[in-house]
Amino acid sequence: MAEIKLSDMRDLTRIERIGAHSHIRGLGLDSALEPRSSSEGMVGQTSARKAAGIIVKMVQEGKIAGRAVLLAGQPGTGKTAIAMGMAKSLGQETPFAMLAGSELFSLEMSKTEALMQAFRKAIGVRIKEETEVIEGEVVEVQIDRPAVAGAASKTGKMTLKTTEMETVYDLGGKMIEALGKEKVQSGDVIAIDKASGKITKLGRSFSRSRDYDAMGPQTKFVQCPDGELQKRKEVVHCVTLHEIDVINSRTQGFLALFTGDTGEIRAEVREQIDTKVAEWGEEGKAEIIPGVLFIDEVHMLDIECFSFLNRAIENDMAPILVVATNRGITSIRGTNYRSPHGIPIDFLDRLLIISTQPYTPEDIRKILDIRSQEEDIEMSEDAKVLLTKIGEDTSLRYAINLITSAALACQKRKGKVVEMEDISRVYELFYDVKRSTQYLMEYQSQYMFSEVPAGEGDEDEANAMVP
Repeated sequence: MAEIKLSDMRDLTRIERIGAHSHIRGLGLDSALEPRSSSEGMVGQTSARKAAGIIVKMVQEGKIAGRAVLLAGQPGTGKTAIAMGMAKSLGQETPFAMLAGSELFSLEMSKTEALMQAFRKAIGVRIKEETEVIEGEVVEVQIDRPAVAGAASKTGKMTLKTTEMETVYDLGGKMIEALGKEKVQSGDVIAIDKASGKITKLGRSFSRSRDYDAMGPQTKFVQCPDGELQKRKEVVHCVTLHEIDVINSRTQGFLALFTGDTGEIRAEVREQIDTKVAEWGEEGKAEIIPGVLFIDEVHMLDIECFSFLNRAIENDMAPILVVATNRGITSIRGTNYRSPHGIPIDFLDRLLIISTQPYTPEDIRKILDIRSQEEDIEMSEDAKVLLTKIGEDTSLRYAINLITSAALACQKRKGKVVEMEDISRVYELFYDVKRSTQYLMEYQSQYMFSEVPAGEGDEDEANAMVP
């Protein structure tokens, strides 16, 4: 009989994809908003991170809305990483919507409608409502099952208690089914919403903590509720303005959010929703949470989009707009005019500009170390030195891409630690931009539609074509 190796068994309960910025956990700032040299996946860019931290702090305190920030810098200087760090720092409560400038031209709606929907996704509404709940510790659950199948529905009784009282409730078929779905047993502390009948398991009572010798790590112990069993509680729902728009503009209501069939939403619907949300705010039923809208590759927007953004950020309910670009002085899309970053001067004047600087060799080394840990790859010291040198000479992105390739080359030779030979092998297999351009210049006459005259493929021109 074949022996089963436990090491070969894999846990497939959760699959984690490793992305380009999956190592980012925040902006890496201390309580005084001073950037640490390396923290929460962020390395270097101290001044840019500090400026982003101040913006985040103002967003959290509700002191800033309808403002715009530009992250400007060379390719590979961490602009998107800073935006992702801002999103992580803001937490789940604050809406954060992301959009690439080129996306607007591939959607089945007008550019201004796509931008407006993105704006509404970045504005949250915290709706408060009072509801009656029954909250207590389950003492006993008795379910009477009929002797003959299908003769009658199941009935039962459940005893709930608090520190001050104990009550027996009669159970119907739906409630018994809900209890079974939540796997409620004696000793659990539960909450029942009287309006909907929804059962929420809050945890196990501390008095039952010694019932079993071993329990799972997910077992949560809570105190037995005090006071009366029936209580009025304030329930808070967090939704975005875009979700409210879709629910009120489509016949299928909230199901349109799942089908993706949002389409264009009429301005009248939005005006009615804004009026209603403002009323809720005055009555204390709702609270507006201005979030953050991040537009990457903002130079891809045309003059019409910039005109719309000029007006949109002056709206009363506007989120913080964060845009990023890696362009220098270039043409504004849709015009023949040249402008810094490809952004019109009037819109550029409204922006707070955060500049990112090229990474130092020490920063590149730290980033490569973080990426190696994130991808669970062991690398020798010599290999890290070589990879850092490649990152300096070519680009940080190219060096990061070589990490996984070198790990596969290491596996091929049955190794466990990535060595210099693995880095050298993948460096020869995969070209960076500079070497690829030099190759094209050398053999350009053999390619179709080459626009460089023969005999001009020297190294200087090749270097000049590399950004």
